Amino acid sequence: MMARRNDSFVDMTGIEGKVRQEQICLEFPSKVSSPGLAGLYSNNIKLDAFMDYSGPRLYLQMVASFVLTQSIHNLALKYLGFPMLISQILAGVILGPMLFHGHNSLITMSESSVEILGTIGSLGFVFYLFLSGVKMDTSMTRKAGWKAASIGSLTVLVPFVFCLITDVILNGGHRDMIKNKNFFLAMTYSTTSFPVIHSLLSDLKLVNSELGRLGLAAALVSDLLSMAILHVGKYFKTYVDKEIDIVLKEIGLNVAFVLIVFYVLRPTMNWMVRRTPEGGKIKDVFVYAVIFMLMIIPTVTGMTHLFVLVGPFMLGLAVPDGPPLGSALVEKLEPFVSGLLLPFFASACGMRFNVDDIINISPYAKSQSIASVVTLFVKFLVSLALPLLCKMPTSDSLALALIMTSKGLFEIGSYSILFDIGMISLDIFSTNFVIIVLLASVTPLLVKKFYDPSRKYIGYQKRSILHAKVNENLKIMGCIHVPGNVNSIINLLDSSCLTKETPITLDVLHLVKLTGRATPLLITHSKNSKTMPTKSYSESVILAFNQFERDNWGALFVNIFIAISPSNLMYEDVCNLAMKQLTSFIILPFHRRWYIDRSIESEDVSIRNLNRKMLERAPCSVGILVEGRQTTKCSNSNSIEISSSLPSLDKIAVIFLGGKDDREALALAKRMSQDQEVNITVIHLKIANDYATTLVDSDKMLDDETLRFMKQTTYVTYIEHYVNEGTETSDYLKSIVDKFQLIIVGRRYKKEDNRTSGLEQWSEFQEIGVLGDLLASSDFSANFSLLVVQQQLRIYK
Repeated sequence: MMARRNDSFVDMTGIEGKVRQEQICLEFPSKVSSPGLAGLYSNNIKLDAFMDYSGPRLYLQMVASFVLTQSIHNLALKYLGFPMLISQILAGVILGPMLFHGHNSLITMSESSVEILGTIGSLGFVFYLFLSGVKMDTSMTRKAGWKAASIGSLTVLVPFVFCLITDVILNGGHRDMIKNKNFFLAMTYSTTSFPVIHSLLSDLKLVNSELGRLGLAAALVSDLLSMAILHVGKYFKTYVDKEIDIVLKEIGLNVAFVLIVFYVLRPTMNWMVRRTPEGGKIKDVFVYAVIFMLMIIPTVTGMTHLFVLVGPFMLGLAVPDGPPLGSALVEKLEPFVSGLLLPFFASACGMRFNVDDIINISPYAKSQSIASVVTLFVKFLVSLALPLLCKMPTSDSLALALIMTSKGLFEIGSYSILFDIGMISLDIFSTNFVIIVLLASVTPLLVKKFYDPSRKYIGYQKRSILHAKVNENLKIMGCIHVPGNVNSIINLLDSSCLTKETPITLDVLHLVKLTGRATPLLITHSKNSKTMPTKSYSESVILAFNQFERDNWGALFVNIFIAISPSNLMYEDVCNLAMKQLTSFIILPFHRRWYIDRSIESEDVSIRNLNRKMLERAPCSVGILVEGRQTTKCSNSNSIEISSSLPSLDKIAVIFLGGKDDREALALAKRMSQDQEVNITVIHLKIANDYATTLVDSDKMLDDETLRFMKQTTYVTYIEHYVNEGTETSDYLKSIVDKFQLIIVGRRYKKEDNRTSGLEQWSEFQEIGVLGDLLASSDFSANFSLLVVQQQLRIYK
């Protein structure tokens, strides 16, 4: 059956375009589900006819796209540093009609079959825009400083003007600039997509870096500004083409849509959040209700003459970010969208690319390609010049310029939809497709080359307890993950000789996992603030440490920070704050906690990964605190009282073998020894009959000098014990650990001698060293806390 269809399309401006006539062949009944291979064989139907059914064709497309994507990425592109998006697009190019045009094969895709896969992928693109809105924090536009605001706005406006000038020069005339599509295409070339920037920074693990935060804030400003300019252009185009009444009607419909989303749907979602107990999980019916809103929002968007993709994005902005609703939507939808739908959408876009469209490019498409390249070049220069004017380092400015000019899936999807609605031709799509793929391939590699956030953690000064004066203000940072960490850190500091003569500045950093939002936050709690954070756990942390400060008034100065960031990037927050606060010692909780019966209370792999990265990158000395075994199981309450199930830490031992980490442990014990109520015991394990120790070297001289002071201190007990091998060390420590509440050891990573021989092969946690792992093992039944110390590693010489 052949039918003639008059298809009037709506372009991205929401205005109807000219009528396009197409002839469409329809076959009845439509072939969806095949009778199966056995049915085809019994009916003597050729295997090629199997692909006439849309169901099997879609399944084969999905399997072929997935296998080819994984093969390209894991066998080649991953090792070159290219993102997964490039592999997905290349898989589509290979499977598309370009390489096998005119050939019939079970694996090649015709134009009609591309539409089937593209329909599934387009649904994923709608979900992608919705989740981008859910994770976007629009308050960043108010909090963004003048630097982010100027970069975000000028990197859109200046390239946009240059693009329009280029169009006028190449095409001649300027009167029809608004009336035709050049104005709107110029904006697509100039804009910076927040979802693309966030995806790039996440892949490069730069979201928490200073450059990443600046890039996200600037991209958010750019995105919102571009959206505003597009709508102003749309209204002006409607006014030029039609009457003012039509413009007012469209503005009214658009305003009505915004009011419905933010003053009807958002209050409804806030009501869902209020119905959820604090810290509890939101009901599934509420999540499904929001997904239902998402499914109908594109239709409502079209009725209001807005671009169809604006609706899902605005609905995402209306969702209350973070837990319980925003995080639940991200956790449920993100794996399905990013893992299944979006890869098919990227592949479907790649299937549309054909190099013949570039070879046979039209003059208008050629002029648009030139305008696009000019726009990107100007955008790069503006993005580079503004940071340089703000005195940013050249390498950081180059990295930021590359980030601000990057393109990705959002732009490819936008051009694909513009082609579907008839606004652009295939040659314009193909040329912009090549530009976007090149930028998406090269940008991550160049950003890695120009920007290394770990460089700034290399100190020019020694920042450790050993190099701090005893009577000066010692700056310590304590990291908090769970309520039990609070009392453990307070007990440790309470034994650190808190007096007005030996004061301590404590920076408390409460680390919270980022869920349901894209932008990390670092919140500084002001002591003069009358409001508390919305989370009761953070409030309890603040109250506990404020009380601890009042109990030690004049000897302890507490600053409290809350960092909300992805688990794999929390080390950036810790290191950045330590650099800013000139911290000398960071206390990190161990990732595992035990009950008194040696059963595991809790274990968090993300905390362990954080500790490992901190040991590698920390700009100062680090201590990993292994808490004593809990006598009772913790309740579900988030309230915290300043008390501990452990006795007061007044009996402390330092196990000394030698080396800079052990000297750092002695330096901490030296400070503690000034409190006469604290009994310090230094246990020096020596190798029996080891004549090599008689040789004088600089390291041994430093050890002897540090030990000499401890031997002369009145309130310090010094013990020497000789061992020949690791088993003797283990047996001796087992015999003495029940006499102490806290044991301090140096990490001594990869430093093994006879005293620890044979122990390393049994180590489970290398981040706390051989002795630390031994003392934290279940072989030691005594109830004591353990502090494993590592002196600052990264120092310029």
